[in-house]
Amino acid sequence: MLPIDPSDIDPEDYGEAQTTLEMDHEDAIEHVRDVFTDAGFGIPVEFSPSEMLNEKVDAGRDPYYVLGACNPEVADRALDATDDKLGALMPCNVVVWEEEPGVQRVYHVSIMRIARLLGLPADDDEMADIVAQTGELVDEAFANLGE
Repeated sequence: MLPIDPSDIDPEDYGEAQTTLEMDHEDAIEHVRDVFTDAGFGIPVEFSPSEMLNEKVDAGRDPYYVLGACNPEVADRALDATDDKLGALMPCNVVVWEEEPGVQRVYHVSIMRIARLLGLPADDDEMADIVAQTGELVDEAFANLGE
């Protein structure tokens, strides 16, 4: 049994953002990578769970890709604000999966907001500022995905 009822949590509380892109999967990955980089994120980690699962357990999964986005300045502040615990949630993942050929879903949840919901920040005022800053960066990126 979970200590909370997930249905009681509004997706805005954990910073859910999503959109669709009408392009092929590889183009969508490149586009998301470029847009998030332009918004101030680095992408230190990338991987394809679908490729790995299809290879290892013959899962038959459609294309699915994870880009681990990170803004180094904000990440450094967030580690301090959470007594280094936020590293267990890093990086901030942006996921691209193929809903159907030519239509890709881009999905993200805020690790900063999740950390705050979990009570990780040692300094809640600092974490509130970090949540606001990362929210602005993610909002900028999602606003620019359609361009």
